[in-house]
Amino acid sequence: MSALTPKQIVEELDKYIIGQGEAKRKVAIALRNRWRRQQLPESLRDEVAPKNIIMIGPTGVGKTEIARRLSKLADAPFIKVEASKFTEVGYVGRDCESMIRELTEVAVGMVRDEMQKSLADKAKEVTERRLLDLLLPPTLRPQRIYRPSDPAAGDEAPAPLSSNEAAEERTREILRDKLAKGDLDDREIEIETKETGNAAMMQVFSNTGLEEMGVNINEMFGKFMPQRKKQRKVTVAQARAILEQEALQDMLDMEAVVARAIAVTENSGIVFLDEIDKIAGRGNRGAGPDVSREGVQRDILPIVEGSTVTTKYGPVKTDHILFIAAGAFHMTKVSDLIPELQGRFPIRVELDSLGAEDFVRILREPKNSLIKQYVGMLQTEGVTLEFEDDAIEALANVCEKVNQESENIGARRLHTIMECLLEDISFEAPDKPGATLRIDVNEVQRRLANIVENRDLSKYIL
Repeated sequence: MSALTPKQIVEELDKYIIGQGEAKRKVAIALRNRWRRQQLPESLRDEVAPKNIIMIGPTGVGKTEIARRLSKLADAPFIKVEASKFTEVGYVGRDCESMIRELTEVAVGMVRDEMQKSLADKAKEVTERRLLDLLLPPTLRPQRIYRPSDPAAGDEAPAPLSSNEAAEERTREILRDKLAKGDLDDREIEIETKETGNAAMMQVFSNTGLEEMGVNINEMFGKFMPQRKKQRKVTVAQARAILEQEALQDMLDMEAVVARAIAVTENSGIVFLDEIDKIAGRGNRGAGPDVSREGVQRDILPIVEGSTVTTKYGPVKTDHILFIAAGAFHMTKVSDLIPELQGRFPIRVELDSLGAEDFVRILREPKNSLIKQYVGMLQTEGVTLEFEDDAIEALANVCEKVNQESENIGARRLHTIMECLLEDISFEAPDKPGATLRIDVNEVQRRLANIVENRDLSKYIL
């Protein structure tokens, strides 16, 4: 769990997300509260419920990005799910509990990777010994029998190595040095690898339907199939990767991985529930699709409220999982959600629509800004791309105008604008290695004139 202060969390979020200061403050406090809860005595710890959040705002203003960056800061299991994919029990669609199964799967993967990193050095040692045995098979040495009654047996001290054994040890040291330097990477050797059952046959079976029960059909059949071994001819470099993976699998204690993953899921997991406005009723409940919408809300309610979900790794409690919901709420309001669900999202924050000034900052400031991405992409072709300040401002003004005259999709519009601006440059870049291309305001106006003048913008809307 991250020990960053709320100010530090906001500073980290500012590196990737422009504006939305109020939303950043609220999620920073929610994340810090999780760390605070871990410091409480156990008797009080279980009583502290997570402060779930609803973010309200149009698409493309940073709702998803805030949640995703927050999970990276916390180094916590994170999944993004669309509420519109779920349906009421009894209808065709995804079971609401599947979001917790997915979150647990993510946590298992994170913990497995973490434990594998801690075992990497031991696995390399085991792999090195196996490679040396393959390159120079050890000779069978006569077994020494301990005979304490025989004074001539030489048991009181280790027997000196014979000349053959000493030569073998020297050869192994030479091979060990060559392996470390990579001099033997291209040499071909034969190794024995594990092969479980018939993978082609297992692919015939589908997990559809069984996913809701937390059952993986491939894993189930894999346990019944006997493990077979297969001889393969590979290079030393390939053998090292295969043998290291096998050594890691043998060393890994999956029971410990699963136990820790479930604990991490229950205490640190974050579920981003997008499009929650799509399951909100529109005032007149009781008829048409609103019945199903309300059913989905009632299915989600116990998960957010705190329940136990059965997964293939064991039961997972959802009492302290943080839920961040988001929606545009154009056609509906938060008050259209059922009261019980509203009560489980005590924190509500409205995100601001983005204007030209925000678009200028988005193009310039973030670590992964669009301009930095395009400059880096074209540098791979040997082309240097430069943007003048007035060109960036012109791009932002075009983006704001198009958003006002058509559907407002926020910062996502910048992707469309940038593609239209740089289409010819990207197409011709491989033929212009070493060229330096400067984008000024005149170039922006010339290339984007059709978009600004044409009122029928359906061709350019994402």
